[in-house]
Amino acid sequence: MSIHLHRDLDKLQKRVVTLAGDVEESIEKAIRALFTRDAQLALTLMEGDTAIDLEENQIEEDALKILALHQPVAIDLRRVASILKINSELERMGDLAENIAERVYALAGGPPVPIPPMFQQMADLTNMMVRDSLDAFINLDAILAKRVCRVDEEVDRYNREIID
Repeated sequence: MSIHLHRDLDKLQKRVVTLAGDVEESIEKAIRALFTRDAQLALTLMEGDTAIDLEENQIEEDALKILALHQPVAIDLRRVASILKINSELERMGDLAENIAERVYALAGGPPVPIPPMFQQMADLTNMMVRDSLDAFINLDAILAKRVCRVDEEVDRYNREIID
């Protein structure tokens, strides 16, 4: 692998990790706004989604430049492909945090809406899944990645219980 490709891949990976931190923070704030019915925090989150969208676009553009300029193969190509998929999912998660904030903002002035007790556990598990997924990617840890998949089944169970 050329030193330039290695440098560009490392830089791209760091940007994705930074974006993941921003998205994780948005999710945590959206959940906090929901539990505290904080309309101002919700409004701030709604305005902050643009930065996540812009960063997602820039990461995608940089990844495509790496593909065009360096023509990576094997593990390097899989790394770029993974970054593109992770980047897209992070942006989607940021949009979902914004959706939660929009609901909080709309509901903040009305009567209190009960939040199922297991909702916090589900939110905590999903945040852990985001962190562990990125750790698995960065460290190429297949065991941790499989554990994230098992935890996803638990989150789905909580979700079904809440809906029921």
